[in-house]
Amino acid sequence: MADKSEEKPQNSRRVFINNVDTYTSKNIARFLDLCVVGASLVFAGEADVEEEDDRLHDDQAEIKDRTFQIVGTVSSQTEEKCSFIAEQYSHHTKREELLHHLLKCDVIIYDVTQHADQIDEAQWAVSALHEEMDKFSAPKIFILVSTVLTWAMTKPADKDYPETPLTDSYYRRRKAHPNFYKHIRLEKHVVKLGKTKSSQFSTYVVASGLQYGMEEHVFHLFFKMSWMGEVSHVPIFGDGSNIIPTIHINDLAGIIQNVLDHKPKVQYFVAVDDSKNTMEDIIKAITLMLGPGKTLKVSKEEIYLIQNLTQTEIDSLLVNLPIEAPYLKDKFNIQWVSEAGMVENIEQVIEEYKESRGLLPIRMCIVGPPAVGKSTVAEKICKHYNLHHIKLKEAIAEALENLELCVRTEDEENDQDDAQEFLDTLKENMNENGGRLDDQYVIRIMKDKLRTKPCMNQGFVLDGFPKTCEQAKELFTGDEEPEDLESKHATKIIPEFVFSVNATDDFLKTRVLNLPETVVEGTSYMPEQFLQRLARFRERNLEDETPLNYFEDLEIHPEHLEITSDNDNEYQLIIDKICKKVGKPRNYGPILEEVEEEKRRQVKERLKEQAEQRAEEEQREEEEAQHRDQRWGEWSQHLVEVKRQELDLLESQSEPLRDYLMQDVMPTLTQGLIECCRLRPDDPIDFLAEYLLQNNPEA
Repeated sequence: MADKSEEKPQNSRRVFINNVDTYTSKNIARFLDLCVVGASLVFAGEADVEEEDDRLHDDQAEIKDRTFQIVGTVSSQTEEKCSFIAEQYSHHTKREELLHHLLKCDVIIYDVTQHADQIDEAQWAVSALHEEMDKFSAPKIFILVSTVLTWAMTKPADKDYPETPLTDSYYRRRKAHPNFYKHIRLEKHVVKLGKTKSSQFSTYVVASGLQYGMEEHVFHLFFKMSWMGEVSHVPIFGDGSNIIPTIHINDLAGIIQNVLDHKPKVQYFVAVDDSKNTMEDIIKAITLMLGPGKTLKVSKEEIYLIQNLTQTEIDSLLVNLPIEAPYLKDKFNIQWVSEAGMVENIEQVIEEYKESRGLLPIRMCIVGPPAVGKSTVAEKICKHYNLHHIKLKEAIAEALENLELCVRTEDEENDQDDAQEFLDTLKENMNENGGRLDDQYVIRIMKDKLRTKPCMNQGFVLDGFPKTCEQAKELFTGDEEPEDLESKHATKIIPEFVFSVNATDDFLKTRVLNLPETVVEGTSYMPEQFLQRLARFRERNLEDETPLNYFEDLEIHPEHLEITSDNDNEYQLIIDKICKKVGKPRNYGPILEEVEEEKRRQVKERLKEQAEQRAEEEQREEEEAQHRDQRWGEWSQHLVEVKRQELDLLESQSEPLRDYLMQDVMPTLTQGLIECCRLRPDDPIDFLAEYLLQNNPEA
């Protein structure tokens, strides 16, 4: 369903783009939304003006001040609507309804570079529009954005010089990669339908090189690997000598803009930049600027082991296709973003990548007295934001280890003599100072650590350093004056957020005294050492020049946090305050597989807990049943015993009565019955009663 009224503004040119929420279509849509119709004609070259002077003059007058109104389908309804999309329709819209939307558009753009399932829809769309062209109220343009993989198997232009690039003039001889036969058939079909009545329905094919720029798409694998820093070497699949034709996504959009404005007679265009970069050139440029700076050549087959790479992307990365696009230079007025290619403009491309994906480093500093819990807070913050936890001792130990490794390893990139000299200097200084380093070496080590690619990419949390104002100045500005704080390197390591975690001396002393001996022994938390450290910290922070004052001067206002109790809830409140101040993470979220794995783990844990609860409940019921049976047995035995005792009691209580009956009653009664039987009176009962009264022994 459309999100807005389908009424088209008078001064707009309605453009339909399929899958407008995907990389290629979204960036083309964003570009056109910022363009004025006919903008590429205003600064057209003299050759263009001479060739089509009258037509361009009429077009410029007609389309002056007109804009592009973007509509299109979306592949997922969960995507938030972009501000530059006037209307969007479901990817599953019925074709009759979709045709109704297409007929209301002046321009129809179909991108088939990312999703092969769009090929059938694009073929249906161009055919359906062709059948309806006699009913068009105004001319329409259909542009197919295809891929240079339809040239992948084309024979070289010059057999004697196979490295000679192909050009778009050879497009009739092009031969597609086996996986792109459907693409080339669609290209031919689109060109054919545009020849019927081009004044009413014109069609064009733009064969795009591998697109880069903005949030990245096909090269995103290497950008992410380098930025995350999780691998020591970024892989190059194969020997890396294959030439990959590329184009910046905004330059591709600029070419489409020129096609719309110029309406050229030529129907087929190759859209590539001037670069002849190999896969090795591109990957090395990315990792040098963004990652570890090291690459490793692996077999081509290993690319199939990479998750989330589609077959189209694999074929694109392995293509070897030197090709040029002279027509674009001669006939179009393109305001190039990256005419020389990705490698020549890698700094700009990387800045676009970071900005588009919101991959901005979070730099944080946490200071406070010893034993206040700085490291506990820093660890949890690092886990939440995926930052690097920088502690002074660990940084020094890592620097020494890296220097020793550098000395032992023969590598052209490593200067072993300099490494050996610096290592000897550090060891000598530590020996002279009882295992401690002078500030100048500490600052150098910490500065080098903060300037490593992982810290520059994701960010860091400085734990308890700098300790003095002088250290802060040396670390963040070096020998520069305060006016030079905006220098390139200084600004990239100065913390954005500073948090001062504090507590009373009594609280800190009590906490340290309550620590287990196994934790305290051999550490700086031994009573005497801790008290000395605490005293030094308080003394430093009574001065006018403290690290917090230094940050205040830079207008980085520290946030003061107070610890009052030693429970987990207190620290959670501190962490919540820090997260609220810092905001959302600026990092890669978990990928779909990680999310699903986490869900599976949670489900397993929940099922395990439920099983344990059921087992505990069953065990409890069984124990209760056993206990109940045992109590029942005891009660039954007790009941039997009570009854026996009652019988014994009754027996003992009835014995005197029996004796009385046997001795005093039964003899007289027996004699009376005998007499009654002998005399046979008319009323035996009366006779017996009279007899007993007369013969009562107690009377």
